[in-house]
Amino acid sequence: MAPEDARRDLPEVIEAPAPTPWPFVTAVGVTLGFAGVVTHPAVSGVGLLLALTGFVGWMRQVFPVEQTEAIPIRPPALRARQVATSRRSIEHLRLGESAHRARIPVAVRPYSAGVKAGLAGGTAMAVVAILFGVLAKGSPWYPINLMAAVALPSLASADIAQLRAFNGLALGVGIIVHGALSILVGLLYAVILPTLPRYPVVWAGFVAPALWTALTWSTLGLVNPVLNERIEWHWFVASQVAFGLATGWVVSRAAPVATMQTWPLAARMGIESPGVFDEEKK
Repeated sequence: MAPEDARRDLPEVIEAPAPTPWPFVTAVGVTLGFAGVVTHPAVSGVGLLLALTGFVGWMRQVFPVEQTEAIPIRPPALRARQVATSRRSIEHLRLGESAHRARIPVAVRPYSAGVKAGLAGGTAMAVVAILFGVLAKGSPWYPINLMAAVALPSLASADIAQLRAFNGLALGVGIIVHGALSILVGLLYAVILPTLPRYPVVWAGFVAPALWTALTWSTLGLVNPVLNERIEWHWFVASQVAFGLATGWVVSRAAPVATMQTWPLAARMGIESPGVFDEEKK
């Protein structure tokens, strides 16, 4: 057999440094040497001895001839195939005024959209709650009185008959509390949803209600045990989903407002410059 054929039959190898524990011993010695500065000089002495021993052993594997080992390489037929990548087009952010750096979000929803969304979501939640009261408890006033029990201690210990009866004070408190919370959450949705990926209705209608339900379920037993015993969780989830879907739909339908990054530099700096905005609009 020719020397070329014999060399061709040998497996492909690469030379790599031979495994050695001496770098680890040297590192431990250096660590102990510095640790002795804040502990005891004996620790530094042991560290210095280990560091010198590791350094000498390390150098003996490098000089005068470096110690290596041959690592065989798999034949091409047995090697892993090249990963095929799928190149997808991405949506690039457009620069702002005068090539100003783009920031997320590039557009937001007006606060008025958050107020409208909160009112719409609150109405949808109220419809589901009243439906629950009529079908499950035989009275539309039951969910209203149950909500007002959060602010009225007298209703927290009321029996089923009292919760089914009409209560003017509970109705007023329930409307005020429910309306204020609905508007507040609607404003939060108007601010947060533009910063999230696509499909804001999914985030508002399913993801947020799931998180809020989990938080309420885990803490209501400690905050208000009486209310926790009387709440119907499947109806609670349905009302949260109704609120989220209505709120997310109203927010997504609102006309977006461009953020300040599209404004001229003078406007971003707060400098009064009459005519700048008019020139930009032309």
